[in-house]
Amino acid sequence: MTQKLIAAIRRTNRIIALLVGLVLMGSVALIIAEILLREVGISLGGSEEISGYVMAGVASWGLSFALTELAHVRIDLIRLKLQQRGKAFLDLLAIVALAAVASIVAIQCWPVLSKTIERGSTANTPLETPLWIPQAIWFSGWLWFAVCSCALVILTLILLMRRDLEQADTLVGARSELELES
Repeated sequence: MTQKLIAAIRRTNRIIALLVGLVLMGSVALIIAEILLREVGISLGGSEEISGYVMAGVASWGLSFALTELAHVRIDLIRLKLQQRGKAFLDLLAIVALAAVASIVAIQCWPVLSKTIERGSTANTPLETPLWIPQAIWFSGWLWFAVCSCALVILTLILLMRRDLEQADTLVGARSELELES
């Protein structure tokens, strides 16, 4: 069951990453169209605002994909010198810290979105975008990141209790430059 849950989280994050990539490509296309149209005196207007919203959404949703692909930056100077149990302890410490930070950020994002909804806030731009839309996308990305990181904490604990250090390393371990080259 642990393996199925890990696979499901990774599969979901890959699908999300593809969707986020498509949205990012759409934003790039919008910016290119805006630049080209400005050359002939036409402006779509709002491309910079929309691209800012897209970047916030891409960043928050991309964190979970990076997490499951072990792409987050970790300083592993000490970890490299330890035996497998020491590495497992540092990996657990790292994922717990990451889950705590992700959860705190997600919790702190909610009041921002809540006040925006309560006040009916809109962007102070010609588009007058209802700010709850980009903020909901941003918040949901952070929430998903917190859920994924907390799930990885639980799965790592299960693997460590089973003494499956190799699988725990595969799930949340750090990849050194040497491992990435091979």
